[in-house]
Amino acid sequence: MEPRQFDVPRYLSVLPLFNEMSPGELERLAQGCQLRRLARGEMVFHVGQPCEEFHVTVIGQVKLFALSPAGQEKVIELIGPGNSFAEALMFTGKPYIVNAQALTDSLLLTVRKQAVLQEIELDPRFSLRMLAGISRRLHGLVHDVQAYSLHSGLQRVIGYLLRDQDGEEGATAAPVTVSLPVSKATIASRLSLTPEYFSRVLHELEGAGLIQIDKRDIRIPDAQRLAAYQPQ
Repeated sequence: MEPRQFDVPRYLSVLPLFNEMSPGELERLAQGCQLRRLARGEMVFHVGQPCEEFHVTVIGQVKLFALSPAGQEKVIELIGPGNSFAEALMFTGKPYIVNAQALTDSLLLTVRKQAVLQEIELDPRFSLRMLAGISRRLHGLVHDVQAYSLHSGLQRVIGYLLRDQDGEEGATAAPVTVSLPVSKATIASRLSLTPEYFSRVLHELEGAGLIQIDKRDIRIPDAQRLAAYQPQ
């Protein structure tokens, strides 16, 4: 997809944050947007850089991560197509507090702060929609913290594999195929696990006949059975 052929107002209209805006509002907001094509491994931003916009992943995968003083990486979030990031920080006037990097060749839509502020001034309801989106992300992050604190590593891996089944509670007996969007090491960091432990859990589940691994594709013959798995 060539950026010059990309219909920014139409794309904005299908995002939850903007889908109640009128065509005129979308056209106006689009004037404050920029498309960025990034190669795999290219940085979107670094810690300490000014935050004057937020971003939407159109194509590809972006990881948000922090680095310890010793250089150890912790993946905070993986941002796939249709999802936004940095919108909350944009309003604080502070610089980025995490790093963002494209994990695959990606296309991002950057929405400038000034364009957003202009729409809020014209229609305060726009700020309520932004608050709703930010609240959903916060709820997701709190859920992650609870999962890391209360669930075992095995439960975290199973929960990740069943994330599109609405978690363990929504799992059915139907077969499911999950394609890992990024490397196992990246997913392990996202789940606060070591890569070795993540791989060991996958092999344990495969040995129990609960999954079948084919490179990055993981077939789950019976999602309900996987959700109910308890090691001996």
